[in-house]
Amino acid sequence: MRDPGDSGGVLSGALYWSYRADSTPHRRDVPAGFRGRQAGPPQIPDPGSQKGSSGVSPSASLIDRIESIPRRELYFFALYRVLIAAVIAGLLYSPLSAMVGEAHHPRLADTVAAIYLLLSLLALAIGRNERWLRPIVVSGVLVDIVAATLLSHALPGASAGISMSLLFNIAAAATLLPLSWGLGLAIAASVATGTEYLWKVLEGGDPTRTLAELAMFATSYLALAFISFQVGNRARRNQQLANQRGDEVANLFQINELIIRRMRTGVLVVDADSRITLANEAASMLLGDSDGNGESGRLDLTSAAPELARRLQRWRNGWAQDELPLQLNPDQPEVQPRFARLLAGSELALVFLDDSSVVSRRAESLTLSAMGRFSASLAHEIRNPLAAINYAVQLLEEGTGFNESDRRLLQIIRQQCQRTNGIVESVLGLARRERATPENVDLAAFVRRFVLEYKQGQTLETDSIEPIINDSSVMAQVDAKHLYQVLTVLVHNALKYGRIGQQPARVRLRVAQHERSAVIDVMDRGPGIPESVAAQLFRPFFTTSEHGTGLGLYIARELCRANQARLDYIPVPAGGSCFRLVLPGPHTLLPT
Repeated sequence: MRDPGDSGGVLSGALYWSYRADSTPHRRDVPAGFRGRQAGPPQIPDPGSQKGSSGVSPSASLIDRIESIPRRELYFFALYRVLIAAVIAGLLYSPLSAMVGEAHHPRLADTVAAIYLLLSLLALAIGRNERWLRPIVVSGVLVDIVAATLLSHALPGASAGISMSLLFNIAAAATLLPLSWGLGLAIAASVATGTEYLWKVLEGGDPTRTLAELAMFATSYLALAFISFQVGNRARRNQQLANQRGDEVANLFQINELIIRRMRTGVLVVDADSRITLANEAASMLLGDSDGNGESGRLDLTSAAPELARRLQRWRNGWAQDELPLQLNPDQPEVQPRFARLLAGSELALVFLDDSSVVSRRAESLTLSAMGRFSASLAHEIRNPLAAINYAVQLLEEGTGFNESDRRLLQIIRQQCQRTNGIVESVLGLARRERATPENVDLAAFVRRFVLEYKQGQTLETDSIEPIINDSSVMAQVDAKHLYQVLTVLVHNALKYGRIGQQPARVRLRVAQHERSAVIDVMDRGPGIPESVAAQLFRPFFTTSEHGTGLGLYIARELCRANQARLDYIPVPAGGSCFRLVLPGPHTLLPT
């Protein structure tokens, strides 16, 4: 089983996450591409950042940055307060009131419990208002402290539990507020505990707590506030770093998706049932999607490309990959499919569709380079004796001792010298051919201009050339210079061979749109081409004329291939010949 290459491994991972992205919900929104964003390493903020910055300093509050506030935690904090208030009120207003011990001030306990429950419900309702977050948090904790102090005084049997529950409120507030505010609330809770102790003493009652217990609660409040702030601050930093890393990963994901979508190699992800789950633009166009939007809509590969599905199934069954190129669509170039597993043990298969013409273009480039060097030296070696022969013929023709038969032989020698020189020029032109640079060309306007320029540059006498264009605009992707050369060869041949006897030649250039391709037909009213000759028309150095080089049609077809176009001979039953030039349309994917 052949290794699809290094790019396959990279794309496998990228496409796996792309597949996961399309099939599973995200925890957070992914930025739309990288529009208006610059992907880069996350920046750790400076300690002194102000509100609205992206940083969190050691003494800064989470509330100072509304966009990073864990509103869910605030909601649970308020919900916890409601739960405590409801438990206290439920115990006091139910037959279970004996569980809290004897109340020294029953009316005070009932009143505080009812008011505390109402305020807790109010805080729960408005506790997530972003405009009043800090006041709500601070006022809520102050209400907790006041309620705990009054309830501890009214219910001495439950004072220890009430003070313990206050530890969570102090810790939660310190997590969400700056350190100074957290320590301030801890001090307020400590002062309130001491105040309740003095209040009990001033009433002449027996305090239920010792001074050591008060000191332990005060120390616990302060220590817990400090520790909670540090833990919360570290959690905020980690969360911020995770968000920044998530943004970076989201950007990289979008970049990878864009690269895969726009790359020239077709990429498909196919499941075990031969259904396409993902396809990039190149693959969509190769499969016949005229828009090339890369959205497969879970297309069945068996119906879209039966031969490709058959090769994929053979590969799944353990057979070696078929190296022969195939054509998925008549208007698209041949491709070389390669297969790979998306992940080890996964039923998802990754299919790469490489344009087979890319390899041939590279080989052609190397061949032309070698031919250019060879032709340059060969032309020099051939032209020198040709020039000498031609000069000798001219000298002989100036003589007077030759009869008509001898002069005919001299004319044949001169014609063959010219033919040999034409062959050398054609080979040099083929070797020096520049690489095609396709562009969008309006064939209707191009053919009209070509006919006009050809008439101006050639003496047609009784011959005629006329364009036949039914559409106002027919667009194609082609190198304009190469197209001009091809049409020149075809029209020249049509004028030369497309006549019957002494009748004038009539050449017509018909431009039409055929599905996603553009077509130019060069037609004449000549005797046509025999079937035995038509099979060899495009072979180099094949000619039926004693004055031809046999390279015109060969060079024309090579120019067409360089532009992903086709040049074919179409027999005309009614008489005449037709050379059809099929050019890629403006939305056809061309290899780079």
